[in-house]
Formats: sequence, C-alpha cells, structure tokens
Amino acid sequence: MIYIKRVYDEPSKADGYRILVDRLWPRGITKERAQLDAWLKAVAPSPELRTWFNHEAEKFEEFGHRYRAELEHNPAVEELRKIIQEHPATTLVYAAKSPQVNHALVLQQLLQH
Repeated sequence: MIYIKRVYDEPSKADGYRILVDRLWPRGITKERAQLDAWLKAVAPSPELRTWFNHEAEKFEEFGHRYRAELEHNPAVEELRKIIQEHPATTLVYAAKSPQVNHALVLQQLLQH
C-alpha cells in the first residue's frame, strides 16, 4: 500500500515506511516530529515546475502532466519503487497544505499503476 500524508499530521504505525518527497525541508518540523525513514528530494518536482505551479488548483491537471513527464526520466523513481517493494506499507510525506492539490498525489497515482 502506498499512502500519502502531510508532514504536519501525526505519524502513526500504520504509515509504515515514511518518505519525505519534498525538495525542501518543511518549515517548523523537527526531525523527531517528522519520524521519517528516508528523504528523497530527487523525486520532487523541479524548482521551475514547483514555482510555475504555485499550488494553484486551476493548474493542477497541467501540473500533473508536466510532473509525470519529469518523472519519466528521473532515476530516483526506480529507487522509490524498490523501497516500496521492500515495505508492505509506504507513506509519501509532503508539506503542501491541500490534500487534493499536491505533487505527492500525482506521485502516488504514478506508482500505483
């Protein structure tokens, strides 16, 4: 199972292996509070794409297309797939405010297919 969860939400045992998939460390979060097993900066959207997107809901569909195109040529995706294969439950942890408009959702969908 691949879950997604905000880094600001309380970690739980059900999360399994927790991977931060943001390029930048989330504000106001200590390493202890985050309870991460890994931090894969390389699977996050490029700084250019992140800046263009700016978490604007009306851009989310186009963002998804552009982000998936970046991920097609990103070797870190294979690293992430290996981690997921080794852990029955994996949670992609992100810092964005919206659970409906964030890159972790796009990444989760890509990995589940």
